[in-house]
Amino acid sequence: QVQLVESGGGLVQPGGSLRLSCAASGFTFRTYAMSWYRQGPGKERELVASITRAGGITNYADSVKGRFAISRDDAKNTVHLQMNSLKPEDTAVYYCSARNVNRYWGQGTQVTVSS
Repeated sequence: QVQLVESGGGLVQPGGSLRLSCAASGFTFRTYAMSWYRQGPGKERELVASITRAGGITNYADSVKGRFAISRDDAKNTVHLQMNSLKPEDTAVYYCSARNVNRYWGQGTQVTVSS
């Protein structure tokens, strides 16, 4: 049974930091590219960051470049998203996704940036 379980979301003040984690099971994690997406209120889901198999290449949305960092630990089947200098416009539900031949999604974790 494939599972992607996100954690680490919450309420944070502008300028603060959060670290999201996604624990994967039920598939061969190291063979999948991993991504974080987000969907803000009234907005479409958008790609935030991605990392290739073996972590060789990372990509970021322009809106988060220099503030967010994606990483993966193939030994622990986890992917992380370190989010710094958070802004109110980063408020969204953040989803973990795995992609190879198939695509899998987590259930999402809420991030709210507000004073």
